[in-house]
Amino acid sequence: MTAPVTAPAAAPIRRLLVANRGEIARRVFRTCRDLGVETVAVFSDADAGAPHVAEADHAVRLRGVRPADTYLSAERIIEAARVSGADAVHPGYGFLSENAAFARAVPEAGLTWVGPPAGAVAAMGSKIEAKALMAGAGVPVLPGFVAGPGYSMDDLEGDLDAVFTRMSGTASGWAVPLLVKASAGGGGRGMRVVRLTDDLPEAVESARREAASAFGDGTVFVEPLLEGARHIEVQILADGHGTVWALGERECSIQRRHQKVVEETPSPALSPAVRARLLDAAVTAARAIGYVGAGTVEFLVEGETVAFLEMNTRLQVEHPVTECVHGVDLVEWQLRIAEGARLPASPPEPSGHAVEVRLYAEDPARDWLPQSGVLHRFEVPGVDSRFAPPPGGRYGLRLDSGVEDGSEIGVHYDPMLAKVVSYGASRPDAVRRLAAALAGARIHGLVTNRDLLVEVLRHPAFLAGDTHTGFLEEYGLAGPPATGQEETGHQGKPELVRLSALAAALAGAAANRAAATVQAGLPSGWRNVVSQPQRAAFAEAGISYRITRDGLRAEGFPDTVLVGATPSLVVLETSGVRHRFAVARYDGVTHVDSPLGSVRLTPLARLPEPVEHVVPGSLVAPMPGTVLRVDVKAGEAVGAGQVVVVLEAMKMEHRIAAPAPGTVAAVNVAPGRQVEAGTVLAVIEERA
Repeated sequence: MTAPVTAPAAAPIRRLLVANRGEIARRVFRTCRDLGVETVAVFSDADAGAPHVAEADHAVRLRGVRPADTYLSAERIIEAARVSGADAVHPGYGFLSENAAFARAVPEAGLTWVGPPAGAVAAMGSKIEAKALMAGAGVPVLPGFVAGPGYSMDDLEGDLDAVFTRMSGTASGWAVPLLVKASAGGGGRGMRVVRLTDDLPEAVESARREAASAFGDGTVFVEPLLEGARHIEVQILADGHGTVWALGERECSIQRRHQKVVEETPSPALSPAVRARLLDAAVTAARAIGYVGAGTVEFLVEGETVAFLEMNTRLQVEHPVTECVHGVDLVEWQLRIAEGARLPASPPEPSGHAVEVRLYAEDPARDWLPQSGVLHRFEVPGVDSRFAPPPGGRYGLRLDSGVEDGSEIGVHYDPMLAKVVSYGASRPDAVRRLAAALAGARIHGLVTNRDLLVEVLRHPAFLAGDTHTGFLEEYGLAGPPATGQEETGHQGKPELVRLSALAAALAGAAANRAAATVQAGLPSGWRNVVSQPQRAAFAEAGISYRITRDGLRAEGFPDTVLVGATPSLVVLETSGVRHRFAVARYDGVTHVDSPLGSVRLTPLARLPEPVEHVVPGSLVAPMPGTVLRVDVKAGEAVGAGQVVVVLEAMKMEHRIAAPAPGTVAAVNVAPGRQVEAGTVLAVIEERA
């Protein structure tokens, strides 16, 4: 806190339940520890061993794994508060954080609600009502069309001309693309881009299902998609005594699937006039509805043009960058405001620059496919603080994570692992340190978006501040990798993959010799008489080498010298430059980390086990999930790209489409079935 806090007018919070999970629960717990407030975690069966459960003073199980039965169940969470003796509830973000009924039910149960009044949540938590309020206040908004829960697809197909007229003013001149958005919640869920007229009804139906699953509200609306605009948001903080702060803006334009992955403050591109307009509009919005607590007002900006996007009546994922630059603890202020405290008249002045990235267990090369499994190792070098700005107002590196070494990443919830934040005196300083920390991180067990984030942070356009919501697509950072580099994350660095594979082979040989019961000091494969080379096979590269009296002789590496090798560390000299490779082996995967980059390798067995034969044309589940819909029947003709099955996993829908024209030979699943990765969902016989 940067200023004295007026004595609270309400009873102080003694024991706080956080109605959430993962890193946001841990973030709130950190502030509670500083304030001497006891903490209560809630957890589903899938989260029983999660770090947020272990860190809480008390924890209450919510039986089940589905969000609807656990983190989205207001009744069960309020009951958890009762049985644990909590006297207050913090909603975190996502799940029930923007649910007006929950915001109303908590104080009705005699608990302190750490959030805005239910009326404000209802007014601004609904993006549809928020747009109407902002339009009434004179803030420019985009035209829109609402499809509520009672609005059928037949109604939509009959009203297409009316929808298009509302988008552009004329039924014949409407323009795509359009964007379908969930009225409640955020995070990219319940969003669909529509580029073809006939795709709108299906996009609306799909978005409604996803929104209902994630937020408990299937209402969606349609508006024009402004491609190339910047996504800018303003952090507001308001007390119950009429004071409203606007704590600067955040640039959130780097996105995938309409979900932010890189955020920073201040924006590198706003003019003073546009910045002033945005801050004034945000304060006006808060005052118009009597807002209390932390919230965010979001805009699309093109040059000097501003259009209101939405308001989030909660703390945002990216709040740490604001905390660093303004020197505030937003969670502490949330708690104190809930206790009745007053804000000082003016917010603290900003200083420096902060950048945050969201680290996800997902594969950018496979359409951002979420990953599940064991996170064997999670280590980010140079971290100065966790869940708080660097101490003493210094510049440095902050880590907010929901995971630790050994965490199990399931299929039921969002795949975000952590947020890494760099705070520096200038934007170049902050970006450089963040990129270096990510590049040096050791993240073992799962494919992540780490390499993509490093590539973004070091991209010339990003360094120049030339960002917009289509950045990844414009610069080809979101597409499939080059052939043969699908699993490594280094699509343009085949030499790094081969060198890392050589290091992994040498480390494996060293491990074999260390475990040997005789002649353990001899190099693996060493012979007095030259014999066959040692071989190591990985899915990404094959290695062949000999250890001779003169040293390493590796095929394809004429200038590489082995300096030293242990089971976990190999030092190689290439063209006169030494490089250290840290090697870690797990069941079915080997990770090699070096200053050149991190590579994930898949060892191939010398004598592979027989595998089950998969019929040609089989469509398999890319990950564990639940079958939501089957759109075809056996014997039906399908076209290339036609959706066959829709799966739900990690709160997102995943469409499984026919790769080529053909006939459905078999359908093996039905809606509601749980499937594992690799399950054959359907079989398509391609046309000759």
